[in-house]
Amino acid sequence: MDPLVATLEILKYTIPSLVVLIACYLIVKKFLVSEIQRKQLAIFKDTQDTTLRLKLQAYERLVLFIERISPRQLIPRVYNPAMTVRDLQLAMSHSITGEFEHNMSQQIYVSNNVWETVKNVKEQELNMVNRLAQTLNPDAPARELHARILDVLQKAEDDLPTNVALQIINNEVTKVLSFGM
Repeated sequence: MDPLVATLEILKYTIPSLVVLIACYLIVKKFLVSEIQRKQLAIFKDTQDTTLRLKLQAYERLVLFIERISPRQLIPRVYNPAMTVRDLQLAMSHSITGEFEHNMSQQIYVSNNVWETVKNVKEQELNMVNRLAQTLNPDAPARELHARILDVLQKAEDDLPTNVALQIINNEVTKVLSFGM
């Protein structure tokens, strides 16, 4: 047999096989790439849903924190008629600090603006309690500090740090829900 004929005979079978092999390779590759992209998109969507849920839970916890350290909510929880001004001051300070420490981990889920606002509210509430307590006799009945705090709250109803903080948190939650940040 002539070597040229033999080569042509081999090519007659190998070229179509190579074309089919290359076509199969390209089809399988395209399918695998699109399948991988689809799975990555699904994982990204699941991750985003989880992140959004965690963010919203963090905002909820911070709102609860702000509400719990509000003097109108805090005093009824810690006040005891047998307390002195010093006792009430310490009880309120410990409660505010404890609540803050319990919620510190939420800072990783919220913006710096919200976290700084929360920290500032905590400091402002502590400063108000301490400042008002210093104007009274430490051994006086706690009702005097209680009355002084309520008087300050009534005079500054709209400008309370807790109200401002709640508004900032609500605005950010609206943004998060609108844009999925």
